[in-house]
Amino acid sequence: MYSEEHLYSIALRECNFIGDINFSKLVRRFGTAENVWKTSKKELSKTDGIGTKIISDIGNTEHLKFAEKELLFCEKNSIKINLRHQNDLPFLLSECDDAPAILYQKGNFDTKLKTISLVGTRNITAYGKKFIEDFFEESKPFQYISVSGLALGIDKEVHEQSLKHQIPTIGVLAHGFHTFYPSTNKKLSEKVLEENGGLLTEFNSSRKPDRENFIQRNRIVAGISPATIVVETAFGGGSISTATFANTYNRDVFALPGKISDKYSQGCNQLIFQNKATAISTIKDLLDLLGFNNTKEKIEELFPHSKITVQLSENQELIYKNIAENPHITLDDLSEKISVSSYKLLPVILELELLGKVKSFSGRQFVAM
Repeated sequence: MYSEEHLYSIALRECNFIGDINFSKLVRRFGTAENVWKTSKKELSKTDGIGTKIISDIGNTEHLKFAEKELLFCEKNSIKINLRHQNDLPFLLSECDDAPAILYQKGNFDTKLKTISLVGTRNITAYGKKFIEDFFEESKPFQYISVSGLALGIDKEVHEQSLKHQIPTIGVLAHGFHTFYPSTNKKLSEKVLEENGGLLTEFNSSRKPDRENFIQRNRIVAGISPATIVVETAFGGGSISTATFANTYNRDVFALPGKISDKYSQGCNQLIFQNKATAISTIKDLLDLLGFNNTKEKIEELFPHSKITVQLSENQELIYKNIAENPHITLDDLSEKISVSSYKLLPVILELELLGKVKSFSGRQFVAM
């Protein structure tokens, strides 16, 4: 089930000063974590941005012993170990510069489905609860995976409504799988796994739910989805960090506005005011912006007695097909995929947008309609 590369990856990531970014630098340079572990410090230090302090702990046998125990723990608890450098991470998450080198997983995660992250305060109000109920009610005809942090409040409601409407849901944890926080959501986490969902964490079994882990966890919630919805949050709430990460990754951010006097709407209002999030006006509009509602269906509603067929040119068909097969593909990735310069692609994509065949999102990402 596990390889030598899993062993050396865990040991390398456990070294002092080897975070996710330094891990990636070294593995890119030497090919595998095992190679990094077995290479001389003199040779390791020739890597750009890697000094003697960073590599000082590599080769420590205590870390290998820990890794051996960790593999046994993972095997006993049916935990999958996803390695970024072996392309095991969900595609969108792996694109992030600071994506986790190792992502531990329990349960299922269908990477072919679109993911939507929903976050917010632990102090959920009736307003936030009603929005989540309505969102899942109206989005249930569509296939997607919801993502949240399995905390109290908004997170809990997101996972529960997902289960109610038979939508797979993923909980991202701020600690290892040896414990669960908050303990009151333990049964909910088990239900998530029973209903074809999954749990993810970058933390191994030595890591407790320390305060700083929650901010670190939020970058995964933001990075794993093309869009993050902030339901309710106060000024400076943890969800602000999730929105900030999403902005950094060029993902879409939506926020539910509220009264300026309502404490748990103030953070959302601030995100909207600072142009860091799009205001949610109606759930139907939100679903349109998320790429759920089909353009063809909307045309048929407007013109019920007519059928509109658009004949695409050869170039338009090629680009449309690749966007349809790769939802939220970026301009650069599309350019590389079909070997056409980005400046030549843009006019054709604009034509497809005007024809209602393609929709663009922030960060030059596109979906077929």
